[in-house]
Amino acid sequence: MVHSDDLLDEIGRMQRRMDRLFEDMIPTTRWMAIRQRKTWRPPTDVYETDDYIVVKVEIAGMAESDFTISLSDNLLTITGTRVDPVSKLAYQQLEIPYGDFRTDVYLPWAIDDDEVEATYQDGFLKVILPKAKPHKIHVVEVA
Repeated sequence: MVHSDDLLDEIGRMQRRMDRLFEDMIPTTRWMAIRQRKTWRPPTDVYETDDYIVVKVEIAGMAESDFTISLSDNLLTITGTRVDPVSKLAYQQLEIPYGDFRTDVYLPWAIDDDEVEATYQDGFLKVILPKAKPHKIHVVEVA
């Protein structure tokens, strides 16, 4: 059975190979214009602690106000636009993506929506989602 992370990694490798192929075929300035139009996905970690689900996104060069974070039907969506602050005549190498980005994370856990927190520090956006506490049901003994 193929693990979904392995499949996504392979798709990413295939995309990078295709990017290199097109870079060789299309003049650099035109290729950069084409490439900057697409939405990209920043590296994202999702992990669980006893009390929280943590989504950590590596996205340097931005401010907290540059992100839009939404949670709906157990889908956390983080979007924004990273703008290259410097105008360049030609690229010798370009590995840092700019433009619109989007990260979607499906959360198979119940979340306490009212207590979600987000922080941005040292190039990492961290969204902390508290797990919902299970409701206790009291059984009343009837005589």
